[in-house]
Amino acid sequence: MTLQNLDGRTLAEMILQGAHHLNKNSQMIDALNVFPVPDGDTGTNMNLSMTSGAEEVKTVNEDHAGVVAKALAKGLLMGARGNSGVILSQLFRGFSRAVEEKETLTTQDLADAFQGGVATAYKAVMKPVEGTILTVARESAEASEKLAKDETDIISFMEGVVQAAKESLKRTPELLPVLKEVGVVDSGGQGLLTIYEGFLANLKGEELPDIEETVSMNDMVNAEHHKLAQDFMNTEDIEFGYCTEFMVKFEEEKLKENPYDEEKFREQLSELGDSLLVVSDEDLIKVHVHAEYPGEAMTLGQQFGSLVNMKIENMREQHTSIVGDKKEVKSKPQEKAEYGIVTVSMGDGIKKLFESLGANVVIQGGQTMNPSTQDISEAIKEAHAKRILILPNNKNIIMAAEQAAEIAEEEVAVVPTKTIPQGMSALLGFNPESDLETNKEEMISLMSEVKTGQITYAVRDTKIEGLSIDKGNFMGIADGKITATDKDPMETVKALLDHMIDEDEDEILTVITGEDVDEDAISELEAYIEDKYEDLELEIHAGGQPIYSYIFSVE
Repeated sequence: MTLQNLDGRTLAEMILQGAHHLNKNSQMIDALNVFPVPDGDTGTNMNLSMTSGAEEVKTVNEDHAGVVAKALAKGLLMGARGNSGVILSQLFRGFSRAVEEKETLTTQDLADAFQGGVATAYKAVMKPVEGTILTVARESAEASEKLAKDETDIISFMEGVVQAAKESLKRTPELLPVLKEVGVVDSGGQGLLTIYEGFLANLKGEELPDIEETVSMNDMVNAEHHKLAQDFMNTEDIEFGYCTEFMVKFEEEKLKENPYDEEKFREQLSELGDSLLVVSDEDLIKVHVHAEYPGEAMTLGQQFGSLVNMKIENMREQHTSIVGDKKEVKSKPQEKAEYGIVTVSMGDGIKKLFESLGANVVIQGGQTMNPSTQDISEAIKEAHAKRILILPNNKNIIMAAEQAAEIAEEEVAVVPTKTIPQGMSALLGFNPESDLETNKEEMISLMSEVKTGQITYAVRDTKIEGLSIDKGNFMGIADGKITATDKDPMETVKALLDHMIDEDEDEILTVITGEDVDEDAISELEAYIEDKYEDLELEIHAGGQPIYSYIFSVE
């Protein structure tokens, strides 16, 4: 069987299979994260981004390749999450532009499209790093150009592209030393290869290995949310206020103590809320429940393993924003404020901190649940201001924020904060009397004066930057570098602070405690700081953030 021309219908089927294959392998891609932290989310971000693109493709009724490619680019743009998702969206944005006028595609058209995607993606990244998804995209695109000169069969051509992507991925540890040190290939490059493998499998009519299908569950979740948005329901009538979604990755040791019984687990969860869905296979459980106390549901899940992909949304706030108050509908629209500030946080306590510092809209997100371009675009509209500053507070959200700023009607600037402390420090530099660019420059200046520390735990054994880290041990991270590890959390805290604090220069230590920190731990920390750093001004706030037991800001 040979295929000389690729029509829109076949291209759409390729895209859907590529998205499906990525969905099945997203957890594996997450596990390739270089740092052994529990927020390695490249696979999750690429999966959510590609799923958004695939959903847009499903709306196309034309058998026109250019129209299908344009739909993919549109869906990816609005659904892009994290750096990997944004780069993926840029790859297919350039791909789309190269073929937008073409009803069918030849191998040369595809090669030109792959090259166009690479050019667009490289332009979007300020400092491209080789040994990443960009390298795999570029080298496979270069191979496609050579293939197209002699190969007119699209199936054979795509086999060559996939092979080139595989070979490029294998070389990523040689280009990026940290990958070689940890012993993994680049996660973003693996994600792109997974999509290409899905493309090829569709062309060849092959069935890729199937695992638990979650689309039906997602459709059911969406249906439950749709019910909540009906006019006949008042916000105060919502009995269980938090849409809670999470996955549990089984752990053998926990299963020995608590054998998993899906029916029993479902019954336990049903006592905490409604709209319950539980799907499980041999490796994972996926849970969706509307609960009043999300932590209780997650605690039940933890008896079988570790939590991954947690997402909590306040449905009362969602309902109010969707349905609105009828009195408000009748009122005149408010004039736009001169300034609005949009920031990203995780944890109710951190959200309140940002609001107290002047943030108008706080997007609940961050590690494990990066907000998409569309989420940030909606926050820009919600800020309802003429000029808007965005503080991502996470290096993996900056590109999505910049993409949202680019398509916004308002005048928007992104202050590239990479951590919660940087965001808090930057906000102190905001001056409502200054213009947008001056504010951005002043805030960038202030954010560079703060040091950030974080305490989390390792999800696997690894060796990195001279440290041997055991799975389950705690890690201290200073400005992105792991500097301490110990099985005892407080010993890790002490080692991290001793590394970060300069007694001759530093004056203020701000501690933001996570959801798992109790009063005894806080008291022990206070005693240590007061004894060793008696001249340091200490502030402690309950952040309520997941994943990170402590976040430290040193100034």
